[in-house]
Amino acid sequence: MSDSTERCWLVEREFGQRNVVRIVYATTDGSRYHRRERSTTALQTGSPVTAAVDVSEADLQPVEDDDTRDRYATEAERTARQYDPDEPI
Repeated sequence: MSDSTERCWLVEREFGQRNVVRIVYATTDGSRYHRRERSTTALQTGSPVTAAVDVSEADLQPVEDDDTRDRYATEAERTARQYDPDEPI
């Protein structure tokens, strides 16, 4: 991990319409997040969703809502305790 990236942990996975899955990774303090969308087909045939990813600082968004920030922090810490960063989950 370089100085321009931050390790983020999986905090949310939501199945939406049109066979799209929204995946949210957040910093362990819950203050910033990165959202990705992947098709369900890509999830089945491509690279798996891992417990953590290293995200460029420029690609992180601030979490504005206090409740969401607390929830992301709790989930990120739990994921970090239970899984290795490259472990598929």
